[in-house]
Amino acid sequence: MNTQLTKELKEKFDIVFHDVDLLEQAFTHSSYVNEHRNLHLSDNERLEFLGDAVLELIVSRYLYRELPDLPEGKLTKLRAAIVREDSLSMFAKDCRFDEYIRLGKGEENSGGRKRPSLLCDLFEAFLGALYLDQGLESVSGFLTKVVFPKVKAGAFSHEMDHKTRLQEVLQRGGDVSINYRLIKEAGPAHERIFWTEVYCDDTLIGKGQGKSKKLSEQDAAANALADLEQ
Repeated sequence: MNTQLTKELKEKFDIVFHDVDLLEQAFTHSSYVNEHRNLHLSDNERLEFLGDAVLELIVSRYLYRELPDLPEGKLTKLRAAIVREDSLSMFAKDCRFDEYIRLGKGEENSGGRKRPSLLCDLFEAFLGALYLDQGLESVSGFLTKVVFPKVKAGAFSHEMDHKTRLQEVLQRGGDVSINYRLIKEAGPAHERIFWTEVYCDDTLIGKGQGKSKKLSEQDAAANALADLEQ
């Protein structure tokens, strides 16, 4: 087993595998197994299958708890953004897993170490191995350090509407009252314009306008977010 990998897992994530063979399998690509048949190794594909299910469960639980007012459809969309291939390959690179995957020469020479699909599978395989070695909460603890901070920081906020994102930001420190107040509307019926203000605990934090009440609220939330992020 690569001692540098085990050292980094310990130092960065406080993870020490009881069964190092599981960890080794998670970082073994099928191309490496095919080129070293005499070693009777196992590749990471079965672990990837398991890790995929574990990841979806823990991310679903996290979103359910953290976003209690988000409807099912938007929860599904946000989860899909977090667990898709390009996101997971990014997480794998953040953890420097790409440096430790064992590849066959052909896969290595064709740029496999940078291939998003391969890194996505690697990340899921690691989760599967960690789950078998230490259980669901250990995987949750790892994701809390690697994945969930990016969710909280808004890395996937483009998958959510501005009102939902504003609520998430404002309620990080506890419950607050968020109110949208229609203050004005003007124009003929077919070209009506609405103006809305958004308040947090009776403090004005944003103004917006739009061709419907909903659009004006979204614009107010977007402007409030822009001010908060400055």
